[in-house]
Amino acid sequence: MIITRSWLEEFIDISKISTDEICKTLNAIGFEVDSLEKITIAPKVVVGKVLEKVKHPDADKLNICQVDLGTHQVQIVCGAKNVEAGQFVPVATVGCDLGNNFIIKEAKLRGVESNGMICSSTELGLPKLNDGILELDDSIGELVLGKELKEYSKLNDDIIEIGLTANRGDCLSIYGIVRELSAFYSIVLIECDKKINYNKLGIGQLLEIECDKYIDSSLSFIVIDFSDFKLNILQKLRTAIIGKFQEDNDVKNILTYTTHTTGVILNAYPKEKTIKGENLNIMYIKKDELGFDNIYGTEQLSKVCVEHNDIEKDYTNFIIEASYINPELISKKVFDAKIKTGEVYYRASRGSEPNIDFGMNYLSTLVSKFGASVYGGCETFVEDKEKLTLDISVNKINAIIGQEIPKIEIERILISLGFEVKDIGSVLVIKIPYYRHDIKNIADITEEIVRIIGIDNIIAKPLQIDEVNRVNKTSNDLIKKNKLRFKAIENGFYETLTYVFSSKESLEKYGFKTVKDELDLINPIVKELNTFRSTILLNLVEACANNFKVGARSTAFFEIGTIFDENRNESKKISFIQTGSIEQEEISNAGKPKNIDFFSFSKKVLNTIGKFDLEPMTQIDNLFIHPYQNANVLIDGKVVGYICKLHPSVCEDYDLNDTFIAEIDFEAIKNEIIKTGSYSKFQSSKKDLTIIAPKSLEYKEVKKVINSLNNKNIKQFNLIDIYHDEKLADNESLTIRFVLQNDEKTMEEEDITKTINSILDVLNNELSIGLRQ
Repeated sequence: MIITRSWLEEFIDISKISTDEICKTLNAIGFEVDSLEKITIAPKVVVGKVLEKVKHPDADKLNICQVDLGTHQVQIVCGAKNVEAGQFVPVATVGCDLGNNFIIKEAKLRGVESNGMICSSTELGLPKLNDGILELDDSIGELVLGKELKEYSKLNDDIIEIGLTANRGDCLSIYGIVRELSAFYSIVLIECDKKINYNKLGIGQLLEIECDKYIDSSLSFIVIDFSDFKLNILQKLRTAIIGKFQEDNDVKNILTYTTHTTGVILNAYPKEKTIKGENLNIMYIKKDELGFDNIYGTEQLSKVCVEHNDIEKDYTNFIIEASYINPELISKKVFDAKIKTGEVYYRASRGSEPNIDFGMNYLSTLVSKFGASVYGGCETFVEDKEKLTLDISVNKINAIIGQEIPKIEIERILISLGFEVKDIGSVLVIKIPYYRHDIKNIADITEEIVRIIGIDNIIAKPLQIDEVNRVNKTSNDLIKKNKLRFKAIENGFYETLTYVFSSKESLEKYGFKTVKDELDLINPIVKELNTFRSTILLNLVEACANNFKVGARSTAFFEIGTIFDENRNESKKISFIQTGSIEQEEISNAGKPKNIDFFSFSKKVLNTIGKFDLEPMTQIDNLFIHPYQNANVLIDGKVVGYICKLHPSVCEDYDLNDTFIAEIDFEAIKNEIIKTGSYSKFQSSKKDLTIIAPKSLEYKEVKKVINSLNNKNIKQFNLIDIYHDEKLADNESLTIRFVLQNDEKTMEEEDITKTINSILDVLNNELSIGLRQ
């Protein structure tokens, strides 16, 4: 979710609160701030007005412009197609530094003097709006010729990107975030103006909508004439900031802008796409064969809150639709039907703004400012529903929190968040606002109170437990197992618990060893579990396949359990599997996350079990292992397991996407207490060495030799490049980057040279390799 400071300021007065403080607040109340970007336009970029434009005599694509800068007039040669006389434009004057050493100077272009540059949005550090110059208007503030653009706060904005959890769909809008800030800071919201430019006709003179009786959606329709509509530059820039600007489609952009502002889902249908009756245009709202609400005209126009057609820009009269549907209902329907969804479904399934009139009024007022006219009246199909009511004990809330919070403070917090609260003694009768789809019980209410109070303001109380020390291998293994479980979960894996039995046929099919017949099960519980498992991975692959069948395209599991060898000897393994995409569908990846890869999966395993090394597998023991993406896992130089991509043929058997697996000996994983030590306060130095080594020499041998130095000045070294060409014959060039740092002083050139020479000497003595000449 992307917000900007000036956008927030349209609804709440935060003039006395810094952007950094707002970011801290958002983090404190449960909205993780992923990034903060401050847009600052360079000095000496000023407002100018194009007085005259004539063609350059010696260049077809250049124009000679006379530009008024307030105090004086300058001549600028400009190549933009869209420059015209009468425009207000940003002008980078002589001496202006636009960044990356791009300094504006007096110049001659094809023999004509040019003193400055008329800028595009991207040249100012703003999002791209077109391939030409940026045309300014008073939406950013009063345009004063010669005034520097860095003084316009709406252009020099702070952009904040927030990571929202799936249950907080109410905050997928500027207004939703404003509600939260209003509650935290106790600042009253600024009321929105409602000044609508109505034309002479009413909606009933143009449109008739016939609606099925049992639709699930709440819908409202108005008609707007966009003939004289032109979107202002501020709204264009903000739409571009959130990554959804479409050039030359102002209707689409204003709907996107309004939806992002209010949270109300909006759509538009050209009047020409409705069915022409005798006197009126007719549109239908009907359910399809799968039970989804659809809008029909001359064709199917949309599947409400699931998939919207593109808004065509060649029309002027549009029927605007505001919609809302219960997110749990639409999510279940889509899951059951397995249908294709559009971008709108992301917002609808998480919970859009139910107050659709708010979105309609905001849009109508906004477009009226920009030249559009609205037909009088609206067509509305909304079912009145009772708000969810909870009877909550104040004592239970305080018991959950572990701290006494005054009842009056609890009421204040809940009311500021939009809840209706009635005090009846020790119990509060709380009505949940429609937009808080995630509030179901007392735990959810308590979470809201803790969010606004601040978790740091809840006093920690130690838990006192007396326990006899009974440390042994069993307890140590349990501690290690729990640590691994927590680490695995932190890295996105879900724990599974499967039978220690498996299918002997499946194990043999994929080349796994099985228990000898004379030691096997005599009376299996079911036919499919007729032997002891010799790997956990088969169970995990089957678990992923079962999840895929119910719609989970991306899964990540781990299990710590027992396996058996041919002689039925037991050993404990920790096994991992991940299939599908590396992350969830989000705005940041445009709903198209990348699939997991070998190194991403390996890093997750490493973060779970601790440090290990990898080496290519020389022998593949089963058909799960991919022949080209595999590695043995080494701890202290000993092979303790393997990690690999699942073989494509196995993926095909189980109908899986890209999948990676790992199985590691539980006993080999260390359970050491990490001892912290002081770190050097002196400057580090990075040095790259490029050495020539035989192709047959493995890098681990180079690493082993360098480590044998035990040089405390070498803090880290990594292989960063491998190069080979015909001149090198059977050799290759290895570039190793060293991080050098002394614990007691700043290393001088002599110290660095001495350390590097010691590395070269040991490589030469031990491996007969040296610097590339």
